[in-house]
Amino acid sequence: MPFPDIDPVLIQIGPFAIRWYALAYIAGLILGWRYIVALAETDRLWQPRSPLTRNDADDTLLWAALGVILGGRIGYVFLYNPAYYVSHPLEIFYVWQGGMSFHGGAFGVLVAMFFFARTRGIPLPSLMDAVSAAVPIGLFFGRLANFINSELWGRVTDTPWGVVFPNGGPLPRHPSQLYEAFLEGILLFIVLRLLTHNFDALKKPGVVTGAFVCGYGIARTFVEFFREPDQQIGYLFGGWFTMGMLLSLPMAIAGAALVWYFARAAAKPAPAKRK
Repeated sequence: MPFPDIDPVLIQIGPFAIRWYALAYIAGLILGWRYIVALAETDRLWQPRSPLTRNDADDTLLWAALGVILGGRIGYVFLYNPAYYVSHPLEIFYVWQGGMSFHGGAFGVLVAMFFFARTRGIPLPSLMDAVSAAVPIGLFFGRLANFINSELWGRVTDTPWGVVFPNGGPLPRHPSQLYEAFLEGILLFIVLRLLTHNFDALKKPGVVTGAFVCGYGIARTFVEFFREPDQQIGYLFGGWFTMGMLLSLPMAIAGAALVWYFARAAAKPAPAKRK
């Protein structure tokens, strides 16, 4: 299949350009924020009631955006291409050219939410549950932007849906960005939606966060079998692993452990009060 004729730049007026990549991040943050607001305003989902006020949910957008952008960029610079950015330090700030790490962004959001929770007196596990439930929305739009940018494409394939990317050589490749958009975005959102609305998971603080971490780790590890590793890193440990696998496999294990831990903690009866 030929690559769709989509210009990465939506509108350009002189030196000023609006790129699909930037719009994807904006759409993901805004829709994710609206979803957090909806969760925060639905008391029946929580125990005994929502720990987030409307103002808390609104302010989460700014804190999460800072965490995503700073953490994602710093993570990419140090995890995926440190040698290049040591030689070209100013390009660290060229975020419009792409180059964001999900794992760095996730850590950045965690740090941002930790400080936000402390300043507002919100239980961190509950705050992270609300944020985690909304993250797949941003992942969906982010992976679509990767596809439009013709970056992070997959390995060479002979499948009928292989795509010849403009900068990926003459052979068709897996559109691994779209695989990730479906698995990390649509499917993971549905799973977390079922947990929050049908299985009362928000009443067990920390369970939704653990489910997200585990689900993302599994989805990303699976897609790594079809995704071309970053050229400057390549395959690791004799060609068996990629950097994405090494970062995602521990997430799947840690996420499962978090679900187990927080589910057990929620099931324990509250200690009896002394008379």
